[in-house]
Amino acid sequence: MSEVEIIHKLQKGDEQAFKQLVNNYQKLVVNTCFSMVHNTHDAEDIAQEVFIEVFRSIHKFRADAKLSTWLYRISVNRSLNFIRDNKKRKWFQSFEDSVQTKNSELQNITTSNSNQPEFQLENQQRATILHEAIDSLAQNQRVAFTLSKYEELSYQEISEVMDLSISSVESLLHRAKKNLQKKLYKCYKKKCF
Repeated sequence: MSEVEIIHKLQKGDEQAFKQLVNNYQKLVVNTCFSMVHNTHDAEDIAQEVFIEVFRSIHKFRADAKLSTWLYRISVNRSLNFIRDNKKRKWFQSFEDSVQTKNSELQNITTSNSNQPEFQLENQQRATILHEAIDSLAQNQRVAFTLSKYEELSYQEISEVMDLSISSVESLLHRAKKNLQKKLYKCYKKKCF
């Protein structure tokens, strides 16, 4: 079923089209949410909310953008709302989950080093420091950086998702990289990893 067919059938309330939409875009939505909240369980919960919102508001969808762009935008907004609503909650648990996930991936890739506890600890510390640095960026910088580096979107796609000009996206990404560079360099000088 093509994207246009899915949209038309969704607008008529077709449940089969909704299942097809979820099958086609679930990975994209969950990955986008995860890259913002750094917690698999939370990302899956937010993704469910994204699809419910899409089903309820499909009649508002303007065909001037791709469906994936609209899904990115809703995913980012829902993730930012989640972060804002849970700001008082400690972030350490989500960092831990993310680090554990990344470490298990690293262990699968580097089986020759997987028996060295200092290697594992060092990677865990680096991942935690990196996530803390990314999360400390200004909101628009964090969103642009996440969409660029984790989701590998082009500047054009990021500009559509964030509803900004391409030059604004370029500026946000430049500032995000500079800010990360400063934060990580300070950490490197202090030998915190």
